[in-house]
Amino acid sequence: MREVWFSWCEQCSDSDDAGEKWDQLYSSDLRWNPPIVLWATKSLGDLVNIWRICSYLRSLGIQCSDVLIMEFERVYGTVKRFPEPPRIPPFDCSGTIAHHADEVLLDRLDKARPWPVERYERAIGLWESYADENPLSFVESCIAGVEGFPELASLWALLSCFFPRRATTGALGLSRYDDLILAILSVEEWQTPVRVICNRSQLGEDLRDLVSCTGDLYLGDRLAQWAKHDSGAAVERAPGPKPPNAGYPLLSEVYRLTERGMRLRDKGLDQLTDAPSLPIAGTEAYAASAPWVLLEDGRLARL
Repeated sequence: MREVWFSWCEQCSDSDDAGEKWDQLYSSDLRWNPPIVLWATKSLGDLVNIWRICSYLRSLGIQCSDVLIMEFERVYGTVKRFPEPPRIPPFDCSGTIAHHADEVLLDRLDKARPWPVERYERAIGLWESYADENPLSFVESCIAGVEGFPELASLWALLSCFFPRRATTGALGLSRYDDLILAILSVEEWQTPVRVICNRSQLGEDLRDLVSCTGDLYLGDRLAQWAKHDSGAAVERAPGPKPPNAGYPLLSEVYRLTERGMRLRDKGLDQLTDAPSLPIAGTEAYAASAPWVLLEDGRLARL
């Protein structure tokens, strides 16, 4: 399923230039010999991956006591390109272990210990509910909280931005993510994905907060999905300033909003399938087979 995900977008692949899989966790060639050390930051992506790996290691028969988990706080200002930000980002998705000095890593390795069994089991339970086709159990855990996992509130605040919204009146609206994209796009002016991301407005800043967690190629592919969704597409595209397959995926296409896109943006959706579906955790947004909508109180409900 993860290989399908990595191959899902137009510009992406499940392998790097050398043919190596991006995600080798489940490779049959990989041998797990305890003790196993998991290095992770407090980044939301890393934390969810801890749950995933704990679940997988248990399926291999590896005991919790043989898994040492080290979590590293985010460090600002250690790379010149990324000085300390002027404001606290709403979602912490950009942490990296490389920002820590080798001495710190070695010291933490020497002090590494397994998680308590109860916390380890909670992590596995979170992964199972996260990857389930029915997201309600996971959403309830995020809202109610789970001891030892303070990141859940922030994680749901992020994930909820990708589900279509339903008002108390019953009206259906775009997800926050799609709403930002369509609000930034112009009817008259063609824009590359780079221009959309770099929009100098509050909308652009809010979009960049989400892009910092999804990556920029994700936005480029979402635009492509909108452009090819149906015959009355809300977004149209044309060749960009760079040729395709030249190594500039965010500059090889340009996009602009159509009149239908304006109606969807301003008046909302008539039905969920007016927007292209979007995989989220174990389910999909905008899918007729998974009609999940975000309510105004922040909860998820089936339409």
